[in-house]
Amino acid sequence: MRVAVIPARGGSKRIPRKNIKLFHGKPIIAYSIEAAQACGLFERIIVSTDDDEIAEVARRFGAEVPFMRPKELSDDYTGTTAVMAHAIRTLQEQGDTVDAACCIYATAPFLEAEFLRAAYAKLMDQTRAFTFSATSYSFPIFRAIHPAQDDSIAMFWPEHLTSRSQDLPEAYHDAGQFYWGSTDAWLSELPIFAPHSSILVLPRHLVQDIDTPEDWKRAELMFHVLKTAPINDISQTSDLLG
Repeated sequence: MRVAVIPARGGSKRIPRKNIKLFHGKPIIAYSIEAAQACGLFERIIVSTDDDEIAEVARRFGAEVPFMRPKELSDDYTGTTAVMAHAIRTLQEQGDTVDAACCIYATAPFLEAEFLRAAYAKLMDQTRAFTFSATSYSFPIFRAIHPAQDDSIAMFWPEHLTSRSQDLPEAYHDAGQFYWGSTDAWLSELPIFAPHSSILVLPRHLVQDIDTPEDWKRAELMFHVLKTAPINDISQTSDLLG
C-alpha cells in the first residue's frame, strides 16, 4: 500500500493556526490533500495531527485521521522522520502493509499531482531511500556575503571573489513540498539529505517556503499571478515573481 502522510500539528508559532489558515479561500492544508487525491497513487491519505480542529478540516476535504499524534511528537523540535515513523508504525499496528510513504507538507499550495507521480517513479527506478522536491537557487551561493558586527561585509567563500557567476556550479535547496521514502527508510529514521536520496527539481516559480508572515504574503501574491494571469513562457512568469 502507498500512503500519503500530511503532518499538521496545531502549535505553529510564527503563523498561528498556519495549517488551516485560509489561503485564497480555503484552508491551506486542503491544497495538499487535493494534490494527493489528484495524483492517483495513494490508497490512503492520512493527516497526522494533535489538534481536533485540524482533524475536522482534514476530514472535510477527504483525508483520514485514523489516530491522533502524541504530544511528545508535536513540539517545536520533533523532525519529519520521527513523525513519519510514528505514522507508519501506527498504520502497521492497525493491520496495514505500507510499501512506500510520501510525506506531504500541509503548507504546499503550489504542489502539483504530476510532481508526486514523477518523484515516485524516480524513487522506484533508482531504488533510493528517498526522493524529494528541490529547486535551484536564483543566484550562485558561492557569491554569498554576510554582514559583520561593524556593518562591514565579508564573503562566505572569498576564493570566488573574481569568479564569474556563469562559471560557478548550480546549487539546489529543499522545496519544502514532499518527501517520498521507502517504509524501511522512514522506520529507520534515516537522514533525508544524504547520498541515499535523490531530488526532483521543480521550477522556482512553483516553490515558496511558508514559515513567516512575509513568506505567506509572498505565496499569496505568487498564487494570484499564477491563477489569474497564466503565462505560457516560464521565464516570463519567473521574472514577474522575482
